[in-house]
Amino acid sequence: MSTAVPPARRGPWILAVDVGSSSVRAQWLDASCAPLAEAARELYAWDSTPDGGMQLDAESLLARCLRAIDRAVAVGREAGIEPAAVALATFWHGLVGMDADGCPVTPLTGWGDGRARAAADALRARLDESAVHRRTGCFVHEAYPAARLVWLEDAAGDTFPRAATWGSIGEVLALRLFGEARTSVSMASGTGLMDLRRMRWDDAVVDAVGLSPERLPVISDVPLQGLRGEFASRWPELAAIPWFPALGDGACASLGMGAVGRTVGLTVGTTAAVRVLRDDPAPVVPPGLWCYRLDARRTVTGRATSNAGNIFAWLRHVLALPPADELEAQLSAMRPAAHGMTVVPRLVPERPPRPEGPDWAVMAGMTPATGPVEIARAWLEAASFTMADALDAVEADGDPAAEVVAGGGALHASPAWARMVADALGRPVRLAPDPETTLRGAALVALERLGVIGDAMEFAAADRAGVVLQPDAEAHEVYRAARRRTGLDEGPQPSAQRLSS
Repeated sequence: MSTAVPPARRGPWILAVDVGSSSVRAQWLDASCAPLAEAARELYAWDSTPDGGMQLDAESLLARCLRAIDRAVAVGREAGIEPAAVALATFWHGLVGMDADGCPVTPLTGWGDGRARAAADALRARLDESAVHRRTGCFVHEAYPAARLVWLEDAAGDTFPRAATWGSIGEVLALRLFGEARTSVSMASGTGLMDLRRMRWDDAVVDAVGLSPERLPVISDVPLQGLRGEFASRWPELAAIPWFPALGDGACASLGMGAVGRTVGLTVGTTAAVRVLRDDPAPVVPPGLWCYRLDARRTVTGRATSNAGNIFAWLRHVLALPPADELEAQLSAMRPAAHGMTVVPRLVPERPPRPEGPDWAVMAGMTPATGPVEIARAWLEAASFTMADALDAVEADGDPAAEVVAGGGALHASPAWARMVADALGRPVRLAPDPETTLRGAALVALERLGVIGDAMEFAAADRAGVVLQPDAEAHEVYRAARRRTGLDEGPQPSAQRLSS
């Protein structure tokens, strides 16, 4: 079947690539950020180790990235489009050691790896944690590469000194494709190692983890250009165009769904996050929230939960749930919290700041009448409560959100769960119509940098499409009581600092 470009589509064309937490996706988008075709997709799964590790083979993930690009390039060739740039987005907080040629010498560890907890405690003893949080926007916590580097110095043995450079999958791509270790301001801001205002590696933290700055990538948003030999032959149409260094996927997702200024973005994919994206070149980091960068003048502030879509995937794996359509019908027919269960949904360690309660999942209140669908509903509701808790924390830093817009594949796949989320939040939620918000956000930044569009945030905010879910007041009150049972009740009172664009 032909994929010729529709008459309404026009260049310049951006190839957007998103290395997310469970899949790699690649898609062509035009000058208006409309997609040419469905995204090419390569699924993958992290390996869980008995000691709390979350890791995978970086070479395997790299191969999936290359295959996704191969498939997208084939679509572009058939359509006869002329590429203008490649825009990349990758998950934050990954860490892998690479040799000088970009070959991984350690496994790639992710945000849910809990093995560096003792190392984080040791690092906290060496540093002023509050000062580090104010400078870097990150907590001293095992979710961040800073603590994992301390742990790896012992755990990796003689592999540790073999790493010429430390980075994540975006830096593996940069080294392999271009022979240069480069990371964006955005990705560096999610390591816990970068001074957020100065946009350079933080001397005190880098020294405390026992690393020299020379073993970290160069921080630059200048595009890479000139693919190395084998890749130039593989993708000649991409060989000489700019490849923008990978941006943090969360910041791109907020931009892609138009969640800017006082519009709060809720992304529900493998994990979930509530974020505020705004023009903020000299940010003041709010207590209790993280703050990362999209680029040199825009920041994204918020709170995340490690357990969201991965919970749904786990439920499908371990329970005898009915087929998707039947499951949706049964979930929708159930009354809020009627199952009588209390769930703390922590399959993997939670993101910082460390939440109250147990470190791992807890489920209580089952009876002989409890079935798989009741269990599923209890877990999905509990995950919704963590999102409501995150929204409370974000709004405590300023005025209530003007609007909540939600995106990500998990809520698109389950309207019943989307309804639970709206009822748990107790306010209208607009569902972004395109689930590929991260790809769209990365493409918008590329179009802005190429001068094709003006301000990317203004461009994104102008699109108010999407179904609005109105919350049920009675269900919200039931959920407020259920949240209190899990310790996830309303957060702190608002501070004087304002949430403004």
